[in-house]
Amino acid sequence: MGPEFNPNAEILRATPRLPDTVRADVEIEHAVTDMAAVQVYRAEGEFGDKVALAASSVSNHGMYAHSAHGTGLVAEGPALAAEFRGAVQVREGIDVGGDLVVAGRVVVSGDVLVTGDLRLLGADYAEDFALADPDDGEPGTVMVLEDDQSVRSCSRAYDPRVAGVVSGAGSFRPAIILDSRPGAGARAPLALMGKAFCKVDASYGPVGIGDLLTTSATPGHAMRVDSSAEASGAVLGKALQPLAEGRGLVPFIVSLG
Repeated sequence: MGPEFNPNAEILRATPRLPDTVRADVEIEHAVTDMAAVQVYRAEGEFGDKVALAASSVSNHGMYAHSAHGTGLVAEGPALAAEFRGAVQVREGIDVGGDLVVAGRVVVSGDVLVTGDLRLLGADYAEDFALADPDDGEPGTVMVLEDDQSVRSCSRAYDPRVAGVVSGAGSFRPAIILDSRPGAGARAPLALMGKAFCKVDASYGPVGIGDLLTTSATPGHAMRVDSSAEASGAVLGKALQPLAEGRGLVPFIVSLG
C-alpha cells in the first residue's frame, strides 16, 4: 500500500473552465473550475460511450472523495447510481433510502438491527444436520435422528425420532438455515418450521388436506396418521394438499410433535 492520499495537498490549477467536450486522449493532471475541482460535462467517443471520469491506482486508492461538512461522493444514474465489481468495505453505517439489491452474499460481522418487518421469500425455517449416509439428503426426504445426532431416512411407522424433512423440495426453498458449516462433510437442512414439501406414500391410506403426517415404513416417506396414540411425539406436520394414491410430493405445514 502506498502513502495515504492527502486531500489537503496543493492542487495544480489549470484552465478556469473545461470545454464542454473532453476527448479521452487528452491528459489533464489536475483541473479546477469555479464549480468543482474536476468538472467534465460530457465525454464523447465514436459511439458516445466514453467514460467521463476514470481513476486508477496500482497500490493505493483509485479514487478518494472527502468533504469536511457535506457529502464526500454523490453518484446519479438513470439505471444505476454506482456499480462495484469487487468487495466493498463499509467502516461506518449504511443509510439506504430505497431498495438495496445484492446479487451475491452479504457478510455481516456485527449485529443486524431491523426496525420494520423482515420479509423473506423462502418458506421454511431450517437447520443443518450431519447425514449418516451422504447419499441420503434428497429434498423432501423424511429424516429421523441417529444416536450420534446425525440424521437418516425414516424406515418405520410412527417413529418418535422424527427430526423433519430435507428442505428445498418442490417450489419451496428455505428462508433461514441455521448451523451451516461449509466444508464440514455431508449435511442437509431440515425444515423445522414453516411450509415444505415432503415425500408421501398414500398406499397406507389416502391423504386429505389437514391430515396429520408421520413417518412410514417406506424409506424417506411420510404417511397419514391413523392412530393418535401411536402418533404422539411422531407427528411431522399437517398436509396442505391431498394425495389419493401412490407416492408423491405433498406440501405441508411443519409441526413436529
